[in-house]
Amino acid sequence: MADIPSHHYIYGTCSDYITGETIVDTDDERCRQELARILVEEKGYGKEELDPRLSIETLYCGQFVASSIDITVCVAGKRFMILRFAPGSLVTRERSAIAAARVLEPAYQIPLAVVTNCKDAEVLDTYTGKVIGQGLDAIPGRKEADGLVQRLRFEPFDDKIRIDREKRILNAYDIEVCCVGGPCALPGAPEG
Repeated sequence: MADIPSHHYIYGTCSDYITGETIVDTDDERCRQELARILVEEKGYGKEELDPRLSIETLYCGQFVASSIDITVCVAGKRFMILRFAPGSLVTRERSAIAAARVLEPAYQIPLAVVTNCKDAEVLDTYTGKVIGQGLDAIPGRKEADGLVQRLRFEPFDDKIRIDREKRILNAYDIEVCCVGGPCALPGAPEG
C-alpha cells in the first residue's frame, strides 16, 4: 500500500463487505461498509446486485475530479438507484447526487439517488430533483425494487449540453480540498 498523506485517519485495511477486496479503513469507509451491510442484511439485496465504488471523471478549467458513487443498485438488468455517502448535511449533497445519476449510465438516467451520512438519508427523484423519502427506512428494499423498476422512467439522457452541465456540477461539488485549503495531490505529482 502506498504511503500517501491524508486528511482522513487511516486505521489500516479492512475487507469490503460486497466484494471481499482489501481496502483502506477510514471512518468514512466504515460508514460505507455499514451502508452495504444494511442493503444486504436489512433491505434484502444480493451482493451481486450492488456495484461499489464506481466513479465519474471530469476535467474542467484544469481541475481533475473523480466523483465516486459509493454503491449502485442494479435489479433486473437496470441500474435504478445510486447511493452516495458523505458526512454532514444531506441537503448540500443532493445536487451532485442527481448529477451523478444523470450521467453515470450512458444508456439512460438512473431514476433514484440516495444521499446519506449513515445516520439519515434522503431518497431523490432524479427527474424532478425532489426528495421523495426521508430516513434510512425510506431507502427502497429488494421487495420493492422489482415493482419500482417496472414503474420508474429510464429515459435517455443524451443531450450533450445537459451532460456537460451535469459533469460541471460534479466537478465543482466533488473537488476534494484538504484542510490547508489546496487540492490534495499525490506526492511527486506536478501540482503536489
